Amino acid sequence: MTERRRALVVGATGVVGRNLLRHLLAIGGWDVLAVSRRKPDVEGDYEHLSLDLLDRPATQAALGTPRGITHVFYSAYIERPTWIETTAPNVAMFENLLDAIEPASPGLAHVNLMEGTKWYGNHLGPFKTPAREDDPRHMPPNFYYDQQDLVVARQRGKRWTWSAARPHAICGFAVGNPMNLAMVIAIYATLSKAIGMPLRHPGIEANWRALYQCTDAELLARGTLWMATEPRCGNEAFNITNGDLIRWEYLWPAIARHFGMEAGPRQHICLAEMMRDKAPLWDRLVAEHGLRPIPYDQIASWKFGDFVFSAGFDIISSMTKARRYGFHEVVDTEEMFLRIFDQLRSDRIIP
Repeated sequence: MTERRRALVVGATGVVGRNLLRHLLAIGGWDVLAVSRRKPDVEGDYEHLSLDLLDRPATQAALGTPRGITHVFYSAYIERPTWIETTAPNVAMFENLLDAIEPASPGLAHVNLMEGTKWYGNHLGPFKTPAREDDPRHMPPNFYYDQQDLVVARQRGKRWTWSAARPHAICGFAVGNPMNLAMVIAIYATLSKAIGMPLRHPGIEANWRALYQCTDAELLARGTLWMATEPRCGNEAFNITNGDLIRWEYLWPAIARHFGMEAGPRQHICLAEMMRDKAPLWDRLVAEHGLRPIPYDQIASWKFGDFVFSAGFDIISSMTKARRYGFHEVVDTEEMFLRIFDQLRSDRIIP
């Protein structure tokens, strides 16, 4: 009989952790311990710990005792105004976790770390595409580098292994998730329709025409579990994307049709500024349609939308390494968006 594995899902309320938690519960064969500040809105048989990983003594007290952890899936994240400010707390959280878990987990087999395309510097401007996992690093700071260096140094000479996933524009649903493109588009379309406007692409013209990639949160959950359980993936990093490419100029009309809207002419706006006053309209829509009462400031990150739609260059990650190592799943990005929008309606997130 195969020994039952115990997963520690860290950051279980984010779009990554929430979907991984759901996936582990659905496939069975795993005991799951979820860590996050608030309890995930996921039903199932799992244990939850409410924990602030920046609190080192609390982390040690909660996770520094034997819990039988075999696999760690780390996707916790703290956002700060600048990358310099973002580095220290994100490295501290990961270090506090490892310091608590490793000595107390003699059966530890694998630690998976969630990274992203900012590893390649896409937040700084045009970068080499398609991006490959062995591309040289950009000038730091970049907390992905510090976290990976930390786990590489900690693993050296140990029986357990590590892996790192590098998705882009993860799409799914999680309340308060700051980087969820599907939610940004869904709420933007809902508000535009309520005002009586066509659905206008809010980005710059170069963004309208550039090649772009996304990662379905459900695909990412399967890819993350694959790299954490496939021995050949030990101590390796992998790009994980849908495997296709889009241009907004071709996808946007399909999104508009799905919302029963016309695709209006492109108009570059600052979403963070122009959507700031729409909370009363959102509250009215919630009341009229019986939607889940999610606060407006938690439903979508307009700052993230501006980041996505202001990039005027191709964003492409090579999936060759993942394919060579055995991960062959693909997702049609247009189908993904429409499926997620339907799920948001079914879950009473949007009308």
